[in-house]
Amino acid sequence: MRVPLSWLREYVDLPATETGRDVQAKLISAGLEVETVEQLGTGLTGPLVVGKVLTIEELTEFKKPIRFCTVDVGQANGTGEPQEIICGARNFAVGDKVVVALPGAVLPGDFRIAERKTYGRVSRGMICSGDELGMGDDGTHGIIVLPPEYEIGIDATVLLELYDEVLDIAVTPDRGYCLSMRGVARETATAYGLPLRDPALLDVPAPNAYGYPVQVSDPIGCDRFTARTVVGLAPEARSPIWLQRRLQKAGMRPISLAVDVTNYVMLELGQPLHAYDRSRLDGPVGVRRAEAGEKITTLDGTVRVLDAADLVITDNRGPIGIAGVMGGANTEIADPVTDPETGIVAGTSEVVIEAAHFDAISIARTARRHKLSSEASKRFERGVDPQAAAAAAQRTVDLLVLLAGGTAEAGVTEISAPSAPRTIAMPANHPDKVAGVDYGRETVVRRLQEVGCDVYGQDELVVTVPSWRPDLNEPNDLAEEVIRLEGYENLPSTLPKPPAGRGLTERQRTHRRVGRALAGAGYVEALNYPFIGAQALDNLGLDADDARRRLVTLVNPLSDEEPALRTTLLPGLLGALRRNDSRGSHDLALFETGLVFRPEGQPGVAVRLPVDRRPTDEEVAEVNAALPAQPRRAAVVLAGAREQAGWWGKGRPSDWADAIEAGRTVAAEAGVELIISADQHAPWHPGRCAAFHVEVDGEKVLVGHAGELHPRVVKAFGLPARSCAMEIDLDLLEKANEGPLKAPRISSFPMATQDVALVVAAEVPASEVETALREGAGELLESVRLFDVYTGDQLDEGTKSLAYALKFRATDRTLTVDEATTARDAAVALATERTGAVLRGA
Repeated sequence: MRVPLSWLREYVDLPATETGRDVQAKLISAGLEVETVEQLGTGLTGPLVVGKVLTIEELTEFKKPIRFCTVDVGQANGTGEPQEIICGARNFAVGDKVVVALPGAVLPGDFRIAERKTYGRVSRGMICSGDELGMGDDGTHGIIVLPPEYEIGIDATVLLELYDEVLDIAVTPDRGYCLSMRGVARETATAYGLPLRDPALLDVPAPNAYGYPVQVSDPIGCDRFTARTVVGLAPEARSPIWLQRRLQKAGMRPISLAVDVTNYVMLELGQPLHAYDRSRLDGPVGVRRAEAGEKITTLDGTVRVLDAADLVITDNRGPIGIAGVMGGANTEIADPVTDPETGIVAGTSEVVIEAAHFDAISIARTARRHKLSSEASKRFERGVDPQAAAAAAQRTVDLLVLLAGGTAEAGVTEISAPSAPRTIAMPANHPDKVAGVDYGRETVVRRLQEVGCDVYGQDELVVTVPSWRPDLNEPNDLAEEVIRLEGYENLPSTLPKPPAGRGLTERQRTHRRVGRALAGAGYVEALNYPFIGAQALDNLGLDADDARRRLVTLVNPLSDEEPALRTTLLPGLLGALRRNDSRGSHDLALFETGLVFRPEGQPGVAVRLPVDRRPTDEEVAEVNAALPAQPRRAAVVLAGAREQAGWWGKGRPSDWADAIEAGRTVAAEAGVELIISADQHAPWHPGRCAAFHVEVDGEKVLVGHAGELHPRVVKAFGLPARSCAMEIDLDLLEKANEGPLKAPRISSFPMATQDVALVVAAEVPASEVETALREGAGELLESVRLFDVYTGDQLDEGTKSLAYALKFRATDRTLTVDEATTARDAAVALATERTGAVLRGA
């Protein structure tokens, strides 16, 4: 919302010394987001005067049209003689009043005006357009042609209100009333402790049966509709300069008098209005829901197919407007047209003014459904004062009568659904408890009255909420009003004092340890949005019955392409991998930890929890039961080199083993040892995929997968060749942790090392052989490490050789060779029994 300071002063008697920056500081302190203060007229100095075009000589010897003009500027040039000016514009004629910059003037952009010879003549000034004066969009982009009543030689900077300050306010959804001068003026008056001249306090005639007929068939979608009629408008009447300038400063383009007046009143009071050409209406105006498939051509010239949920304005022909969003072209106010023979101006002379109140949610959904955001819809979806409709219609009528010579018909149509004022009960000390500050009852009552509330009661207050504040629904909303007006900056800074023994949960500590461990292993954290679409799941190559295809779909997604919550971390990470690779970073190792959303059974409906007390255990359980399962996971993706080449060696690319090692790293931080086996699971390559299992209560539980991605997945996502990935469930790892980590035994006695090479079938996982060696070796085994894998001519086809280094140590003595050998032989024997291993060379 752009708020000209000169306009704001009409409603609040601000001190003359207050600048836009001062007002900005006050409003920010009151909780409004005033982003900028624009200084209009910066770099503009006079003389800038009104002139009258006396003669125009067309210079035809040049490539483009050039006109040599003489302009009467009165005594502004010091001589009273006509001013000679060269101009290339053609939208003015002899006798027109124009804006002239005389020599010595400086226009925005440090454009200095001086006498100069050009096109064979001497130009002593410049005839100005609105763009050249920094006036904004006036819809013409040509020379400013002023109405004939303005006196020659007067200061045009004052006439055009070129010097001003404009506050640009980012209005949050709960402050919809600030999308009007009335709302901002109320906040300004409160911030300065000054009285407000409310522009909505008008004498409005009582409704009667003589107004334009209106039929509202959906009182929920439209609970108030006011119609007024003005006749006898002069079609040639134009918006006065002051009105055009206020619209321009507020960021709107002047169009025609009737439209400009409705826009002006909308900016002033916050009530969107619409003006219909009565001669183009066919029968009564109606309000109803659209029929599916109905069509309407809106004012922007677009044919739109309506939805059954859309609220529309109709006449006997059908829809003539999308309620609260945009009017239809078939009842548009006609532009005035002058008959060249008679000079008679034809155009709209009778208008029907609509001031209605529509359901905020309905308008918001319609605007998004048609991708049609308008100034009206922005206000309706944030909440418009339903009591302002009659005043806005009256203000519009008054301006049309004043500016276009019209006559207001006596008929007043007003249809309204019965409604009672909203009241909220609140203890008088509730804001004190929320803020931790002793405001006292008098301060609480005074602040609530300043925002328009009626307050009754002593210790227990009954607060009647004003009609323009639909955001005030709870005691905490009222407390917020008191706190913000008293000043957030006045709240004391206090640190909470948690009871002893509180801190991070084990789940939180595990999450942090995992992140630090992966970062220490060379991975870079990439945080992604938790949204997903069906295309990403197709790219992963998931089967139709895969559990990851069961999605939680959002009612109002940020993007139609990603309307659901993610069931896996991989699509977001793979997208980040693709983007970074496309921008020249080819050696990548990324990780993310976060929640995924896995619905189970039928979706539930969450209850709304109270905010004035702690929810009961039953209420919390009911909310949790309605939510999908949200396991916490960790995932990594890799591409390019894992070790860089240099003088120290050749380096190597990342591969499936690095992805598996990342899983081991995560499990180690959770205090769990993974059981690793070969698997086939999308989106991994069927021959290069490992499954992660852990033991939970004596049973093997699948916790994740790792390996090289399937070539089809790599192609679908546009990834580097042989990209790898890992994903693991942190919550299941936490369940598998049997307790605190045990410190390793430390022995001062020497270690005994025994190497064994075992020949096994090619399909036997090395992890199974290692597990058998650990169990068979007994307590003397300190560690076992696979240091070589061999396949070649020296072995039978379909076999491989696994070489392990076994380290033995006792805590109370030095082991003999026989003891170490016996432990090794026991380990080999159990490996032979379980996996069919044969000692190589035996």
